[in-house]
Amino acid sequence: MIARIETGFADSRAADLSLAFGLPPLPAVGTHRVALPGQVLELRLLGASHQVLVGEWSETVACLPEQSDALPSRKQFMVGGLLVQFAAQTLRPGGTGLAERVSGIIRDCATDEHAIVGEFPGSPLAITAVRAWAEGDGAAWRTWHAYPQAGELVETRTVVRQA
Repeated sequence: MIARIETGFADSRAADLSLAFGLPPLPAVGTHRVALPGQVLELRLLGASHQVLVGEWSETVACLPEQSDALPSRKQFMVGGLLVQFAAQTLRPGGTGLAERVSGIIRDCATDEHAIVGEFPGSPLAITAVRAWAEGDGAAWRTWHAYPQAGELVETRTVVRQA
């Protein structure tokens, strides 16, 4: 699913992103409900990146003024009977690398019923994408946040399982 976002994005580089778990649903510019075996997820595109809701629990990766910590490269913890594993990396593909990666992400997500891509105005490379799938007795998702003005692509991967 492709969503053309009619708002400017709030974050402009990888360093603007932070991670928060358990926030209530934030105002979204695009949403997509995904039914997986044993799980229902809501993939939410924010003007400041993404939020995934799993029941009453949430993951938010966004430009959050109240969060001053940088996006961690890895985090694992238990919450409410869930084992959560999170990983993130920032890539800086040179030359045409960012355009090629973004084109591939859009192409792959556009044909996946469990994905949403938000295209932001100002650059065809300014996207946020979320793609989910079932993994074992839980769910997993990957996200991509492209910042063409900085030449950066942030990728995250989360796995949530019953503990």
